[in-house]
Amino acid sequence: MRSARFSVWLMLLWALAACSPPPLHSQQAYVFGTLVEVSIHGAPEAQAKQATAAVLARFDELHRALHAWQPSELSRLNAALARGERATVTPELAAMLRDAQAWSNLTDDLFNPAIGGLIALWGFHADTPQSRVPEAAAIAGWVNQRPRMADLHIENNTVWSSNPAVQLDLGGYAKGHALDDAAAILKKHAIANALVNIGGNVIALGAHGDRPWRVGIQHPRQPGTLATLELRDGEAIGTSGDYQRYFEADGRRYSHLIDPRSGHPANGMQSVTVLVTGKQAGTRSDALSKPLFIDGAARLANHASSLGVAHYLAVDGAGQMHISPAMRARLR
Repeated sequence: MRSARFSVWLMLLWALAACSPPPLHSQQAYVFGTLVEVSIHGAPEAQAKQATAAVLARFDELHRALHAWQPSELSRLNAALARGERATVTPELAAMLRDAQAWSNLTDDLFNPAIGGLIALWGFHADTPQSRVPEAAAIAGWVNQRPRMADLHIENNTVWSSNPAVQLDLGGYAKGHALDDAAAILKKHAIANALVNIGGNVIALGAHGDRPWRVGIQHPRQPGTLATLELRDGEAIGTSGDYQRYFEADGRRYSHLIDPRSGHPANGMQSVTVLVTGKQAGTRSDALSKPLFIDGAARLANHASSLGVAHYLAVDGAGQMHISPAMRARLR
């Protein structure tokens, strides 16, 4: 009888182990100049590893194609634009540029990937930003030329510009686009539950077991988080902050988030986080946080409404928080 009971316990333990979901699989890498992490819940280890490898390979592919200051498809296009020449690009890059044009138009050019020359002038086309403010005349020179995405012409896979000042920097677009690509790849690999984080830009699939995925929103000035947010299936958050890439000169902080109207880094905000869902959630979360950051706190509510952003959490230059009612209801 004792032996029989022991066998029953062994069978029960084996059954419980067989029914238990696989553990969380997480893998990190360094791409797009930041730390990325892919977390998958409830999938067999081999399946999770294969899906993660495919996602990270895609990130590396995008990083190499869209790098603004190292040899890449985008840098070769920029060189042709500076010479006033036409260039043939891949169908994928042509589609991205059309998409970026649409977001630029929607935001009245506050999201403006055509100002790569200004970003380079401020020293942000380098692994380590410079620590000096450019000459006022040099800044004015770029502003007066008004490079915009509308100056870019795309016919099939041929690209040219009517403004030689157009220099493309897709740093405010690439991470969000990569999130959407990651979601598609994970679904193709039959992954139902995952969280992908690219330096604070995050997209969620499914859930973390019996609870939603939980993420922290980074405090722009202190270690730790401002708040915790539960992400539902298909939701993405994007954050623009002056603490990510910046330098200090004469006691003042200068970030990579440049206002194309003035040619200077925007200084009215410390951070803006938006939450979106639906089609192109990753791209939208990335692109739409930029104009809200650049335009400042005074117009934040109206501007967010005009862009269809109901959920936002922002910290202005004085450290005061601005939270939309919809976002406040979601914070934990």
